[in-house]
Amino acid sequence: MIDRVNAPLLLLALCQGLFLTNNVAFMAINGLVGLSLAPVGWMATLPVTGYVVGGALSTMPVARLQARYGRKRSFQIGLVVAALSAGLCAWAALQSNFWLLVGATMVAGFYSANASLYRFAGPELVAPAFKERAISLVLAGGIIGAFIGPNLASATRGWLAVPFAGAYLALVGVALVALLALSLIRFPDHVVPPPGASTGRPLSVLARQPVFIVAVAASALGYGVMNLLMAATPIAMQQCKHPFESAALVLEWHVLGMFVPSFFTGHLIKRVGALPVMVVGALLNLVCVAVALSGVDLMQFLVALFVLGVGWNFLYIGGTTLFTQAYKPEEKNKAQGAMDFCVFGTMALSSFAAGAMITTQGWAWLNIGSLLPITAVLLALGWLALSRRRAAVHQAAG
Repeated sequence: MIDRVNAPLLLLALCQGLFLTNNVAFMAINGLVGLSLAPVGWMATLPVTGYVVGGALSTMPVARLQARYGRKRSFQIGLVVAALSAGLCAWAALQSNFWLLVGATMVAGFYSANASLYRFAGPELVAPAFKERAISLVLAGGIIGAFIGPNLASATRGWLAVPFAGAYLALVGVALVALLALSLIRFPDHVVPPPGASTGRPLSVLARQPVFIVAVAASALGYGVMNLLMAATPIAMQQCKHPFESAALVLEWHVLGMFVPSFFTGHLIKRVGALPVMVVGALLNLVCVAVALSGVDLMQFLVALFVLGVGWNFLYIGGTTLFTQAYKPEEKNKAQGAMDFCVFGTMALSSFAAGAMITTQGWAWLNIGSLLPITAVLLALGWLALSRRRAAVHQAAG
């Protein structure tokens, strides 16, 4: 437990990688399957939206589940749901049932709400001094998803008579492998609070802290921008006559951008602080938009999505690290649940917007629209930095 890297942490990183395999495969195929089944084109990304809406609706139930039964049991239930929902997605595709597909992806959101807490469980497996690096290492496991997810979607899309139905079945196997890996992890003993025990400050008090507001806003909006552009990419590339293999390659590089920096992001945050790293992340989002607006060749899609991934990494790991300053141990479940509700809620809006905008306004206007939340993140980070500077000056003067 005192080492910054240990077997349980590596197994948790593997589970994160298998979770991202599921996520990337979903992102690669849900929009395309939705486009083939949707009654009208603007509804194409509703299966993507269903996934994140399901995650948003599951955040507080998952928080209560973890408070009562602990990390391990909750994570295991999430993986069982992942396997069952992936099988239901395959059946929906085979039956050409669009609304069943949307419903199945909503159920899968319960898994997403569980697995999104892997990043908070990582620091609990190491000494406090290695908190930042534990968060980074767990998220670095997503590199596995970068390679397996897009390639799994490509390799299995023709397994069955209906395109991509086989990919959903393959995700059942991915969930079962993750369930096996998770069963080998020994988490700290879970202590159920006795009836009437204090759970710390009310959420309304926690949510008024500047650090809470900025960490949640930056994480949610950063994730929202990333999800907006990533969910639309396979459809945009299809509209530009790029083959699916090219879209899979772009998503692979995007996910590499999301997780390869995790090997040093924690060290960077430890060295210079979370806020400067998050500012760089937001600026990289601006670079992504500039590249995306410069053209629609394969290389422009690839570079834009890779830079977008790196920007997300800096914002999300920085925001997660910053957020750990906003609550006490006894407040973690409600605080983390609230943060992820905001993240998933923003993702749900961006997923729906991705389908509506890419099929009605096009790739260029989709990118231009993303400038608003990116600017909001930069303003929020500047506000927190200024507030802290003023507080430091006031303390020194006092």
